[in-house]
Formats: sequence, C-alpha cells, structure tokens
Amino acid sequence: MSAHSSHLLSAARRGIGSVDLPPEMKDSACASLEAWLAENKFAGLVSPDDYRPILEWMVEAQEFDLLADSFYQTIPFGTGGRRGPVGIGPNRINPYTIASSVQGHIEYLWRRFPRASSLKVVIAYDVRRFHNLRRIYPPGVPNPLLGLSSQDLARIAASVYAAAGVTVVTLPASSGDYISTPELSFLIRRLIAHGGVNVSASHNHPDDNGSKFYNSEGGQEIPPDDEELAAIVEQVREIRVAGEREVSASGLVVDVPAEARQAFIDMNLRLPVTKGAATGKFAFTSLHGAGINTVGRCLEEMGYRRESRLFYVEEQCEYRSDFRHVTFRSPNPEVPETLAMGIELAQETGADLLLATDPDADRLGGAARDGDTFAFLTGNELACMLTRYRLESLDAAGRLPEQPLGIKTEVTTDLVRKLIESRNGVVVGDLLVGFKYIAAVLGSLERTGEFGDVSATLDDFIVAAEESHGFMLTPEVRDKDAAGAAVILAELTSEVRKRGMSVYDYLVETYKSYGYHSNTVRSTVMSGATGSANIRKIQALLRRDPPKAIGGRKVLGVNDYWDESRHGPFLSATDRSARNLISFSIEGGIKATIRPSGTEPKNKVYLELAAAPLGSDATRLEFDAHRRDVDREVKQFSNCFLSQMLSLIGTSVPDYAFEISDLVALPHKVDFCDRFLPEFERRAESVLAGETDDGAVGSWVDETLEPYGPDARALVRHAFDAYASAGRDPERLEVQRRIFSG
Repeated sequence: MSAHSSHLLSAARRGIGSVDLPPEMKDSACASLEAWLAENKFAGLVSPDDYRPILEWMVEAQEFDLLADSFYQTIPFGTGGRRGPVGIGPNRINPYTIASSVQGHIEYLWRRFPRASSLKVVIAYDVRRFHNLRRIYPPGVPNPLLGLSSQDLARIAASVYAAAGVTVVTLPASSGDYISTPELSFLIRRLIAHGGVNVSASHNHPDDNGSKFYNSEGGQEIPPDDEELAAIVEQVREIRVAGEREVSASGLVVDVPAEARQAFIDMNLRLPVTKGAATGKFAFTSLHGAGINTVGRCLEEMGYRRESRLFYVEEQCEYRSDFRHVTFRSPNPEVPETLAMGIELAQETGADLLLATDPDADRLGGAARDGDTFAFLTGNELACMLTRYRLESLDAAGRLPEQPLGIKTEVTTDLVRKLIESRNGVVVGDLLVGFKYIAAVLGSLERTGEFGDVSATLDDFIVAAEESHGFMLTPEVRDKDAAGAAVILAELTSEVRKRGMSVYDYLVETYKSYGYHSNTVRSTVMSGATGSANIRKIQALLRRDPPKAIGGRKVLGVNDYWDESRHGPFLSATDRSARNLISFSIEGGIKATIRPSGTEPKNKVYLELAAAPLGSDATRLEFDAHRRDVDREVKQFSNCFLSQMLSLIGTSVPDYAFEISDLVALPHKVDFCDRFLPEFERRAESVLAGETDDGAVGSWVDETLEPYGPDARALVRHAFDAYASAGRDPERLEVQRRIFSG
C-alpha cells in the first residue's frame, strides 16, 4: 500500500472510531476499507485511481457514518436479492459487487449441476442509470459511477459469465428494450436455462440498483441454498471478465428468441376463462418501466384498443432512469401519490380502472372508479378481488379444482384465506416475506406433490399474493407478475359491468359479505450504519422484553419466528435473517407484525384488524362509516406502536410527526419537528411584522426541506397541516399555510 493510501486509511480509522457504532462494525469497516485501498476491487473495470477521490472526500468532509456504512459489510441477499444504493464500497452496488456476485453464481451453478456439459443463464436489466439524485456525493468530486446503468452492469455480468464459458441469453445492446422480472422467470423455464439474473432495483429510489439471482425453476433461492450462494460469493477473490472481442468471438452471448417473448404474452392471455367482448375501459402507467411491454401488450391483445378503451399516461410510459414524472420519484404502486397522473387521466377518459406497474413490472397497483372519484387500491384489496373473482369465474366455467390452493405470506390479509376456505380450498398462508417463498411452495408441489402437511398438484393452484402488490395466477411463472393480474382484473371489470357494478362495488360487496379487513403498513427509514444498528436494536429489545401493552391495549400473545421450539431450527444464517419477524396479538383483534426490510434501510410494521361482516343488506353509507371507524382505530394504534418502538432507541417525536410520509428518513422527521418548525414559525412572524415576504421564506423552506427527498413539501404537508391547525389564531394560521403552500 502506498504512503498516500496509508495516510488515508489512518485518517479513516480515526474518523470511523468516532462514530456511535458497535466495535465489530467499526473493525469490519476499517478492515474492508484497507482491502479496497490495497486491491483493485473493481476487477479491472474501473481504475482504483478513479474512485480514490470519493474516499478522500469522505475523510476530508468527515462523512464517517457514510464511510462506515459503505464498508462495514457486503450487501446481503435479502427478500429480493442484493439491492441498494449505487456507490463505493462492498455495501454499495457497483461493478465489483455485481461482478463478484456473478462469479460466485457461476461456482454455485456448477455445484448445482456437476454433470452438465455447459451452463446457460438468462440476463435481464431495467431502466436505471445512476444520477446521484440524493446528492450523497459532491458534484465537484470525480465519480466514475455517474451514468452507470443497469444495462452497463448487465454487460459486465455477461462478460463474467462468458469468461467462464457460460452461455448468456439476453437482449441485444442496441434493442433499447427491457425484460420484466416475471418474463425473466418465464424465460428461464422456457429456454431450459440453469439460472438467471436481473439487474434491477425494482421500485427503489432511482439512485439504487441491484441483482436478483434466479434458479432453474425460475424462482429465487431460499434458505439454506441462498446461504450457500452468499457464502460462495463472499469467498470470491478473483474475477475473470472477458473483453468485448473475447465475448464476441466466443458466440456465448445470444439474443432472446422473439417467439419466447411472445409466448410470455400468450401464457397470460390464456388466463381469463370468459371470452366476451372487451367492454372495460382502462388507464395505464408503466411508471417509466417495462410494464408497457407486458401489461400494455396484454391489454391491447385482449381487444382493448388504444385511445378508445386503453389510455396510456404517455409521460410515464416513456423509459426514464430518473423517474422524472413520478411523484417523489418513487415508482412504486404501493404509494398513492405515485398514481396522481394516472388518476387524472382515468378521470378525463372515463376509465373504470387505473392500472400501474413498477419499473420491472412485477408489482401491480391501481385505483378504481367509485362514483365520481377514484379510490386507491391497496395490495391486499387487489389480492382479495383477484382471489374471489378467480374462485367464482373458474367455478362458473366448471374448472375450479375440488380443493383449490391459495398461497400467501404471513403479513398478507387473512381475508384471502377466508375466501379460499369458503370454497373448500386450502391455503399455505404463514410464509415469510418474499415471493421466493411462494415460488418454493410451487417447486415442492411440482417435485413431490407435497409442501408441509399440504398435498396438492400444480393444477390445484389458483392464486398467490403478497401485500406489497405481488400476485401470481399461473405456476408457469415463479415470481410475481403484473401482467397476469392485469388480464384477470380486466376480465373482472368487463364482467361486473354486465351487472351494472363497478370494480369498487365488487370490493365493497366482498367486505360486506366476509368482513372488512383494515390493513396498514408503516415504515421507518433509518439510513446509514447508525440507522442499521438502530433497526437491529429495536428488534432485539422487542424480542428480549416484549411489551405487555401497546397504546393502552394488552398484548395477548407474541409469535417470534426466532423461537425454534415453535418454528423449527434455523436452516442457515439467511434463514435466521428472514425469520427476524415478531408478531403481536393485541386486545381488540389487532395483529401487529414488525420486521426489518430485506431490500431497503427501514423496518416495517404490518397491522391488520378484521371486523365482523355487516352483511350484504348493509347500505353503502353504513359500510363507509364502519370502514372509517375501523381505519381510524388502526391508525391510532399504529401511531402508538411507532412511538413506543422509537422510544427503544431514545427517540421521541410528537404525534403530528407520524403524518410525515414514510418515505422520509427518521432523522429528517426529527429535524422537521425540532428545527424546521420553530424556525419556520419565527420567519412567518417576520412576514406578519412586514420585515420580509412570502417569497424569501418560501425559498428558505425549499432549501431546508430539499434533503428530505423529491417533492419535499408534499412529503411533510399532512404533518404541517396537523401542526399548524393546533391552537393557532386564524391570522397566523392563514399566513403560515399561505407561505408553506408556496
């Protein structure tokens, strides 16, 4: 190591030592940084001299929490594979973390298929390109990762596979096209590949990226196999990358057959059982991603003609890596604000339903017409409608299995179970979070006809769902697929129109008959090494000393998935990580489950309250009032839960802070309450006194809130309204709202 690198490492060690982190995290960060300074961790793809300025900046600017977080670990395999921010270090996505993962994947595949004469994989990638929109790195410092795209990383992956003699099936570089995640799963199975990889960060922030590895069944590995893959990747010390000429001469990188891509569309078009006229009307947005080629194509081939029965949000159906036209730049159909442009188009065109896909088109969201307005549909609500309609339509066609099989995760609404069991069905419903566990159930049934105490065939399967807008309607795909769900929702829309109903009427009818289930997911973003430590601390303290009461309600029971006497011994470290889930049964019928996210720096709290059925005779007014009461009860409890949770890490915020969007990181929420609002009050008073004007204070607001995220005022607007309305005289309230609204 050069004298310059030694000096840099010494300064970094001192700085990391000052960060409030467990000693083992500090030691790991320093050891990893030393390795990166001593070796070329970009495997010859980027010169060490190119990324050294970023490391020097971290030390000089005393960004030691960022430095520690970038190096203290290698990005783990989570519920969606390896995913995270693009940046320098093993805990970031960059050419090294992608290439080393692929190198390990090759070794893993050879162990899985020792008798194969050769290996074949399929590679997909999404629209991403690193823009440093979070402004993590300063614009004036040279950064070799700026402009790095998913396609670039996929090309690197292909070069590593080819260097090992592995055949790669992928899109030609000049295609300008993208393959969705479910299509990748389908292609692996159809092309009889040994595995695959998707370079994607799904619905994450545009500065994120990642790689999701798939097995020969078209699903992702589960414990303990994923641990074996992770262990192999961690042992990679040398990466061989084939040059462009070597790749070209090898003939190992080939194009995806056009007929195979069409077969994916045809598979989804076979799902509907009614073949009537396409009478529904839809608005659709792909949120800048691949859904235009899956959901869009399927709807068109079903007979929904563009500009008469199918209307695209044109701005959002353009491939864009910065997600410019999406609110908060969050291309996630779980976020209601993300659908604003789509709902506007649906209103203008008289659509029955808005459908929306995330960038890799595995998740489907939307909103349904409810009279003169549109109602946002949660993942749980879509799951219930898909389940009920699939049962009814297959039964009407004489195709419903004698004992229909449904699959869901532990945190997905239990109404799915009620619907299936009402038709003599069986549900595998206690799975860990992640669609890979659903795929594993189908894999087990395919191989053995059994999963746990369930005996069934693939012909018995009718639906799988997870609350985060993931649905599967056919075992031909082993990941969630927006296209399959979209064609069934289109079929449902046309069918209910014949009855003079809307899709939302159908949902309300379901709730009245089977009981309204209020489901809420709350997230707390805690970024950086300190945030990661706090996420772990919260979970550890809740496990060690479970609360006796939450929000004044007794805790009646605790289901800790780390309890080996109840859930069996751990299969691996990855199994232990996946089972880091604690569920509380609360007085009054509330179920609350908390877990760290496997793909983002946050913990998630899932809440469900199942109310008794009102009966089909209940009026809409009665149902709406009932729903508001139940939702209010769950929201109040969720705020109490979050407050009690944060107290475990010594953090306290007023109630209005829980109105801040869950996209905003916890330190910014604290900053909003402790620093922003008092200063805003002072500046608003200066406007009242005539000492300054709205424009000057408005500029300060934008500058101060900018670190919170894109569209920052919208992120905190509800919290501001709640705060400003409490005990303010009318004149001051009017001025404050005027200034904040801009």
